[in-house]
Amino acid sequence: MHFYLKLNPPRPTFIMDMSDEERAIMQNHVAYWNPYVNDGTVIVLGPVMDPKGGYGIAIVSVESENQLKQIISNDPANGLNTYEIYPMMAVTKQN
Repeated sequence: MHFYLKLNPPRPTFIMDMSDEERAIMQNHVAYWNPYVNDGTVIVLGPVMDPKGGYGIAIVSVESENQLKQIISNDPANGLNTYEIYPMMAVTKQN
């Protein structure tokens, strides 16, 4: 199963003006997701520099929605930020 995740920050200017405490949480967030990137669970992950306000995205491949919910629930940035989760019908790679 594949999902598109959108990580919504607490304010539109968050990427540019996060506090030291928020920055530490986001650094822990990146470290938390790194093993999932390395094992292929996460296909793409990163910030989107939208002029209306930046946010994070990920495309993930998991066995079940429950697995995804467990991964998200343990994210150190969950609570500071909020997730939107959208199922995807198919993911293909271009060669």
